[in-house]
Amino acid sequence: ITSALDARQYRAIPVSVPTDEERARPYLWRFWRRLPKPGRIAIFDRSWYGRVLVERVEALIKPPQWESSYDEINQFEQQLIDNGAIVIKFWLAITKEEQLARFHARQKSPFKSFKITHEDWRNRRKWDDYQLAVNEMLARTNSQLNPWYLVSANDKHYARIKVFETILARLESELKV
Repeated sequence: ITSALDARQYRAIPVSVPTDEERARPYLWRFWRRLPKPGRIAIFDRSWYGRVLVERVEALIKPPQWESSYDEINQFEQQLIDNGAIVIKFWLAITKEEQLARFHARQKSPFKSFKITHEDWRNRRKWDDYQLAVNEMLARTNSQLNPWYLVSANDKHYARIKVFETILARLESELKV
């Protein structure tokens, strides 16, 4: 996505483990403070959905915390939309077999081997738990106003084109271009 944009108009925001400062505040605070100014773009590499995926599956929080997060997330996104933001959510889906092939390819590549860690392999063993969490997340946070776009990503080229086409269609529709 970023290769097609003017670097002055967007920010790519990697989301990792919350800091102590972030943990001392309401969960969504860490995202509120990173929202773009009007007319700008933010691309969250991972997002507030980590609450109902990673934190849930890894048991980093208790069930009442992640269960209540669905309503918080839906309200948060509704507030963004009500204030003029265009929110586009993608889930890029690959098969378990494709993930394994990519893991092995990364391990063999001197340029990509740093991208695969023991953590990736450990998380892979929880594939079924993550799949269950993803299915619930999609069901509970999809809406006509703010839908999820599910993209088959086994073929990276196809996935990139599908994402671009979806973004363009949504922007044309929202901006009445």
